[in-house]
Amino acid sequence: QMPPTEVGVIVAQPQNVEQSVELSGRTTAFEISEVRPQTSGIILKRLFAEGSYVREGQALYELDSRTNRATFDNAKAALLQQEANLSTLRTKLNRYQQLVSSNAVAKQDYDDLVGQVNVAEAQVAAARAQVKNAEVDLGYSTIRSPISGQTNRSTVTAGALVTANQTEPLVTIQRLDPIYVDINQSSSELLRLRQQLSKGSLDSSNNTRVKLKLEDGSDYPIEGRLAFSDASVNPDTGTVTIRAVFPNPNHLLLPGMFANAQIVQGVIPNAMLVPQIAVTRTPTGQAMAMIVNDKGVVEPRQITTVGIQGQDWIVTEGLKTGEKVIVDGIAKVKAEQKVVAKPYQPKAAAPQAPTTDAKKTEAGAKTEQKATSNT
Repeated sequence: QMPPTEVGVIVAQPQNVEQSVELSGRTTAFEISEVRPQTSGIILKRLFAEGSYVREGQALYELDSRTNRATFDNAKAALLQQEANLSTLRTKLNRYQQLVSSNAVAKQDYDDLVGQVNVAEAQVAAARAQVKNAEVDLGYSTIRSPISGQTNRSTVTAGALVTANQTEPLVTIQRLDPIYVDINQSSSELLRLRQQLSKGSLDSSNNTRVKLKLEDGSDYPIEGRLAFSDASVNPDTGTVTIRAVFPNPNHLLLPGMFANAQIVQGVIPNAMLVPQIAVTRTPTGQAMAMIVNDKGVVEPRQITTVGIQGQDWIVTEGLKTGEKVIVDGIAKVKAEQKVVAKPYQPKAAAPQAPTTDAKKTEAGAKTEQKATSNT
């Protein structure tokens, strides 16, 4: 009688398994500001270094402010004139108030003076508004950064004439910390996830975490979070745009970079991880695993898989806690066969066979060595 076949097994243990998907995406600046002048004038000087980091409110360009300064001074003088006129009329009105009660001044003259005071007050208010507008225009002579961020190349130099609200920006500033990563996810995958959530088979409490792999294959050291997901599907591509936000304190990520984002979409509670080599499929596509029962006999078991994590299938149904799942030797056994179960030990990768060129080189070296020994 042949001894029982030895098989390598793992013990099924339930655990909370993160379900994630890896999708390609590109980085986008968190904020982009195209700086344009709000008043016309000649550029006197540029006050920043191209490509440098600037802070919100920092001066970027200085315009020739002589015209705006003159307008401001003229508005202030007009205000003083209107205030002096109002002061004179108010003094006269106070005198008329004392005289009208004794009929020393006609009531009509008093009423006319009240009207003149009201007009003068309105003129003072208008003059103050003109001063405020002139002051704002004068402030626009110094063009400041609306946000903190990295500057691009300046499109103008000293001596250039710029106009208010011109089409071409003077410089573009991008905020890089934090930074966005725009990702496209298929609508079918999104639908499947929402169905799992509705059934309760997926916990969405951690579905906002995102990890990033850079173009050179390295992992970005800081995790990100989902910022939003489009509410509609792109009819041309069948995808939904997802935006993640990542801290970027060292500006390692720059706008336009390609990256792979691993989105943790949820947690599957009480799932089991089974090596892919332990799972077979029937002709109808049903996933099957072989277990060793308490009597050391092989039993086939139908299982339900919902995805892959690394080299393992994520199994949600069909296995019980503590059951021994055959991983090594599955091709040598069949149902109801007596076996000896031993803990599964993954095999080390076999050394790579020498290439044809390497074999030729080795053979040539041996021939040369033999010829040398015969001389």
